[in-house]
Amino acid sequence: MSIKTPTLALIYESQGLKAEAAEIYREILAQNPANTDARLALARLGGKRRSFAGANREMVDFFVRMDSRVEIAEFERYLIFA
Repeated sequence: MSIKTPTLALIYESQGLKAEAAEIYREILAQNPANTDARLALARLGGKRRSFAGANREMVDFFVRMDSRVEIAEFERYLIFA
């Protein structure tokens, strides 16, 4: 049994180790090409996402001003899904 699982890839990803996470997702796809989650994760890590003008600047401003746990949680969600 391999320890290279989607959970480990998510842990790497959350720690900013995107290359290591992508490698695991590629191995998962090699074993199961129909794995939609791994395919979506690779697209996310590869930066294949919609671009909205000004969105990054807006989030930077939000990050600088945030002062509550709710705002920090919102920023964390942005980082994961941006």
